[in-house]
Amino acid sequence: MVFKIFKKKNEETFPLPGRVSTDKEELFCYGFDSSSIQGEPSAVVKPVSTDEVSQMVAFANKQRTPIVARGAGTGMTGGAVPVKDAIILSLDSMNKILEIDERNMIAVVEPGVINGHLQEQLEAKGLFYPPDPSSMNYCTLGGNVAENAGGPRAIKYGVTRDYVLGLEVVLPDGRVMMTGGKTYKNVVGYDLTRLIVGSEGTLCVVTKIFLKVLPLPAETMTLLCTYSEINDAALTVSKITSSGIIPRVLEFMDNESVRAVENYRQFGLPTDAEALLLIEVDGSRASVSEEADKIVSICTSLNARVRIAEDMFAKKRIWEARRAISPALYRIKPTKINEDIVVPRGRIPEMLQALKEISEKYNLKIVNFGHAGDGNIHVNVMTDKNDKGEYERAKNSVKDIFQATLKLEGTISGEHGVGLTKKQYVGMELSDTSIEIMKAIKNVFDPNGIMNPGKMFP
Repeated sequence: MVFKIFKKKNEETFPLPGRVSTDKEELFCYGFDSSSIQGEPSAVVKPVSTDEVSQMVAFANKQRTPIVARGAGTGMTGGAVPVKDAIILSLDSMNKILEIDERNMIAVVEPGVINGHLQEQLEAKGLFYPPDPSSMNYCTLGGNVAENAGGPRAIKYGVTRDYVLGLEVVLPDGRVMMTGGKTYKNVVGYDLTRLIVGSEGTLCVVTKIFLKVLPLPAETMTLLCTYSEINDAALTVSKITSSGIIPRVLEFMDNESVRAVENYRQFGLPTDAEALLLIEVDGSRASVSEEADKIVSICTSLNARVRIAEDMFAKKRIWEARRAISPALYRIKPTKINEDIVVPRGRIPEMLQALKEISEKYNLKIVNFGHAGDGNIHVNVMTDKNDKGEYERAKNSVKDIFQATLKLEGTISGEHGVGLTKKQYVGMELSDTSIEIMKAIKNVFDPNGIMNPGKMFP
């Protein structure tokens, strides 16, 4: 099969003829991610092996054709959206769990494995992979690596980068390289593994992932804490984390997010609450009971009503409510601008006050929820793209949100990456020198600039 758009004068044949699609419907489906930004790929290629990825990437590099590797497209910043005429390299067919090594506590997977599927397989063996993005039932581990995904359990267990021991990657010229491996310690040379994790597909294509896993905690207890004052909830977060207790989860929902969820589906959350905290502790039965008692004491001292989930059904119900926030927000407005800022935990009250002031300044509804335990707040500016005046105000508010975040010693992206939506703001946080060094690293890996171009850098 000759794919004419990429032909040079030598009439070179497009590789992997059985894996290529140019159907309009498929091109449309692979043209966007959860950011809803639409791109225009010229082909979708679905390799099933490292060798096929190598062939495809080498061909694209020789033709100077952009290539965008992607998984399930659950990213929020346009990282998987193709520039015009780029080839989409869809890795969702490379979806095998290659090994679960129980003795050495390691899992080896292909990039198309769904996060939640790995969790299920590990739990059946008494093991545990902590990173748990809200999209865990859909997102792929390759995408998690590309974005250095986090999740509610990050406060205690860390993010994707903390569990990646090694990678097999395909470089832009088609060479296959290993970084790291199955050992928990490795200080030979530069740490290329940690460099690649979070690089948003701009350096290479990940084809195999070596993951550290943990023993499954014996016991987990879930608490739902209701507050009539949002500041009390924010103060609770810092008081818990400074008390010597590290909960497994410490999630925050403001009143708008609670109401949105209950309007979307009735979970039984108290809509009169100004804020909710969803808290989990895990470990041995004795330690869980002791930590839960201390947390209840802290919460009630700050005027919270505390409810403990009595069984697995109640826990599941609470988590279903938490994971329903994002789709529920569309009942408020048809468009949302979703940011994931992070501030030091002790400055959450100041950040929430700043967000309230920005909401009033621009006459916009801003809904806040997220991983309060590590200071990661998902800020949702609710608007309507068809209302030009309102949408313009919403876009303008983003810079104010980032300025307030940086003023409080925070960062403009905790787990969503930069992609397309945040690249214009990168210079607010990173110095010219930092950006220059990053671009130089990009050039070493990808001198022809074919790997996911137009992302990350302003």
